Amino acid sequence: MKTISLLYLALAGSSTVYAQQKTSDSTARKLDEVIVTGQYEPQSVRKSVYQVRTINSKTIQSRAATSIQQVLNTELGIRFSNDMTLGTSDIQLMGMSGRNVKILLDGVPMVDRGETRESLNQIDVNTIDRIEIIEGPMSVSYGTDALAGVINIITKKPGAEKLLITAKIQEESAGNEYKTLSNEGIHNQNINLSWQKSEWNASAGFTHNNFEGWQGDTSDRVKQWHPKNQLLGNAKVGYTIGNFNIYYRIDVLNEDILANGGQLISPLYDNPIARDKKYTTDRFTNQLQSNWMVTNKLNLSFLASFTNYKRKTQTTVLDLVTNSRTLSTDAAEQDASKFNSTIFRTTAQYKISDKLSIQPGLDLTMESASGQRIAGFPSISDYALFISAEIKPLSFMNIRPGLRFIHNSVYDATPVIPSINTKFNLSDHLDLRLAYARGFRSPALRELYFNFFDASHSINGNPDLKAEHSNSFNGSIEWNKGIYRSVISGFYNDFNNLINYGTDPNDPTVTMTINVDRFKTTGGTFENTLIYKNLTASLGLSYIGRYNELSEMNDLPEFVWSPEVNSNLSFLARKIGTTFSLSYKFSGKSPSYQYSSSNGITSIKLAETESFNWADITISKSIKNFLTISGGVKNLLDITNLNNTATDTGSAHSTGGGAVPYSYGRSFFLGLNFRLAKN
Repeated sequence: MKTISLLYLALAGSSTVYAQQKTSDSTARKLDEVIVTGQYEPQSVRKSVYQVRTINSKTIQSRAATSIQQVLNTELGIRFSNDMTLGTSDIQLMGMSGRNVKILLDGVPMVDRGETRESLNQIDVNTIDRIEIIEGPMSVSYGTDALAGVINIITKKPGAEKLLITAKIQEESAGNEYKTLSNEGIHNQNINLSWQKSEWNASAGFTHNNFEGWQGDTSDRVKQWHPKNQLLGNAKVGYTIGNFNIYYRIDVLNEDILANGGQLISPLYDNPIARDKKYTTDRFTNQLQSNWMVTNKLNLSFLASFTNYKRKTQTTVLDLVTNSRTLSTDAAEQDASKFNSTIFRTTAQYKISDKLSIQPGLDLTMESASGQRIAGFPSISDYALFISAEIKPLSFMNIRPGLRFIHNSVYDATPVIPSINTKFNLSDHLDLRLAYARGFRSPALRELYFNFFDASHSINGNPDLKAEHSNSFNGSIEWNKGIYRSVISGFYNDFNNLINYGTDPNDPTVTMTINVDRFKTTGGTFENTLIYKNLTASLGLSYIGRYNELSEMNDLPEFVWSPEVNSNLSFLARKIGTTFSLSYKFSGKSPSYQYSSSNGITSIKLAETESFNWADITISKSIKNFLTISGGVKNLLDITNLNNTATDTGSAHSTGGGAVPYSYGRSFFLGLNFRLAKN
């Protein structure tokens, strides 16, 4: 295992340095932060009818995160799973998979090719000002996919500086593997520039994330964790005059994931060969947003976005003697798919009186797709009108009902989606929130029109799919007094028509997507936060139950439960300009009941993925207000694979048996932050 000193020597010769916040930015922040997700206007967390979690830029920096997954990894109710074949990850929020989580970038939905939320790790973490998380359906405001909740990534806005240049470099080991700037380990570089003058502002940034993979238990040229190389760019220009502002932003991604094969002997080739796969993703996201405060009672907002997403799978054959490389002639090993998404959204917020405000809005979404594994050139359009109101009949009461009216060009959508959120100020420091919402998720284009047949697969989409929908209830009670905040919350979600894979009734040899599953989640959390002088501390508990489908036919528990405990500590030693941070989370066992066959006898057994502890430590030292050196340890307890007693069912999405890969082990990192500002 390489030590921190070796990483420091590796960085010493580099002239590129990290962006940093001034020492004053490390002072304790207020508990009552300003939020925008689902709000009529930016307002404090405590005033919102929703229970909102926020993660600010200071927290992101204290974790030395290079991806959003590293930021969310120790949050309550959030877990990640890894697909070792494709080299991707997916999120689970409050017991629900990623396809039921809405990912937004400044309020703009991110485009994914399927049910896995790959886009979450394809956002430049260096551009993030804060992350806002709302648990529970937000379908009235944000439409499809928002059954489990919404994660809104808020990017940085112009500050007080006329000119600001930030840069960073971070070197990190992958487990015990590291070589300077290349070949092994993790290597990250970033530079950002922002400028403003009078009514105009502009910014641009570039990030390179290079993960060289991890060998793990494999040998030869095969790596247990695939190498991944990301290039991310962004640019933004904005104009503000009086009560009107408008901006255009573009985000660009190029990502390559390499899956090298092992040595093969084939009669078709004279020399030993290897079959290598490369998964390439290109994404261009354009957005135009404006806001106009017409009067002190009327505010208009407009959003337009266009996303072009391409995903290519290229399989090549490498001659291990001559090092010559040719494309595989097997058509099933090559694939290219394209997805386009166009979104228009406009809202009006009108304050009729101090006791009544309304928000009508219009949402238009048009999507299209093409590719070798997609039947034809399908497109789908979704049209929605929504309206909500904030009613304050009494000084301590806020009631927010909402309706969304939907029409879809392909499937029979639920025509009306209702919700009602309430907030009661029980005292100066005690708030109660109660809510009901109906959520829905539209079938994705791949689920409707996927078409893939080869020697090992026979999978069809289903254009007759219906939308998933849910009925959800949640409540919370919050105590907030100065330096201390405590929240107890609970939820119950009942989902119907969940889309899964099943047997085609017309051909038992073919798998197809069908509306078959019912699912439920329930549970509660207990969160506590303390900010005292230079110390920020939090402690949280959660207990989440997921529906056991076999309980309908057997005398088994209706839910299987998983506990979680997390804690975050941050202390600023002002005299030496150093911040010490610790992030910790215990993730309990993930149980499930399943059928098991042995000697021709079928029985039901309880399968489990083992519990584990995760911890990260970061130390940051400020030098002369423009330079920061940060270093530490991620995955302190050296978690790699989790024991799993599940049986491989052979289904399209079987978790299989054996160990579940979770991480590449304990890693050490060292980084430099640089910040140059002109006021």
